[in-house]
Amino acid sequence: TSEYGEVEIEVPRDRLGEFEPMVVKKHQTQVTGIEDQIISMYSKGMSTRDIQDHLNQLYGIDVSPTLISNVTAKIMPLIKEWQNRPLQNVYSVVFMDAIHFKVKQDGQIINKAAYMVVGIDLEGYKDVLGIWIGENESAKFWLSVLTDLRNRGVQDILIICVDNLKGFSDAIAACYPQTEIQKCIIHQIRNSIKYVSYKDLKKVTAALRPIYTAPTEEAALQELEQFEAVWGKQYPLIIRSWRNNWDELATFFKYSPELRKLIYTTNMIESYHRQLRKVTKGKSIFPNDESLLKMLYLATMDVLRKWTGRVQNWGQILLQLTVHFPDRVHVR
Repeated sequence: TSEYGEVEIEVPRDRLGEFEPMVVKKHQTQVTGIEDQIISMYSKGMSTRDIQDHLNQLYGIDVSPTLISNVTAKIMPLIKEWQNRPLQNVYSVVFMDAIHFKVKQDGQIINKAAYMVVGIDLEGYKDVLGIWIGENESAKFWLSVLTDLRNRGVQDILIICVDNLKGFSDAIAACYPQTEIQKCIIHQIRNSIKYVSYKDLKKVTAALRPIYTAPTEEAALQELEQFEAVWGKQYPLIIRSWRNNWDELATFFKYSPELRKLIYTTNMIESYHRQLRKVTKGKSIFPNDESLLKMLYLATMDVLRKWTGRVQNWGQILLQLTVHFPDRVHVR
């Protein structure tokens, strides 16, 4: 069966049965590439019902949702192989964040976290190091993710960029004690404005800006004191939050503008998340963890095909890293 109807073929035979057809394999009855098309449509976020309707309209083929699920299930060994592949010894910058989805489990719909890790190697190329599905985001699960990275060959990470999840820093220190931690400034601002009344919102965000755009850490601390003088009495929790997290918020001040721009927010991984959301937005609920993992993996493969170039200004960034980490960065 082909796209142009049914065609009879005669397969040549030999005594030892060594002849292997290339175009139409032995015992193959379909040459329409239906399986590849099913996986391609699934990777674009189409549900099994949508794929069923599409194949019926386009080819007049009636396939069941179960068959479509079975076809997509064939990629599970590929996912396991990808998830367990060896990684590089050293990564310059690693971004860690979770994205949440609704998944059916034991007859209930619960929130699940997909833990994502994006790394930049010493050559300046981005890669998704893995995807882990777990229940609500926690530092304990992140510790298992970091342990998995270590078991797969990651001996050192220079800088890890994370959000303000409680206990995250302790989990990182347990696996990579030498790693510098940069907490996301944008997450810190979001956490700060939770305490602010609507009428003060613009004034407070404008007053916070000079803190993280200051040229040096000393200048930033002066701006923080100035902010405290104006807003400290009205919003003491904002001041307390910035002071408590200051060591890990101010990491980026020691670096050049090129590296600062790269690490002071988790924008890189959030950009990757936005691309995943484009694919998953059509599915409000996933039937199980495997279904979610399949879609995230296929969408990630599409994203990775576009990540061909090096990070912008990587030559200058690498020079900075060799100065700051002379014993840990070995450039070939």
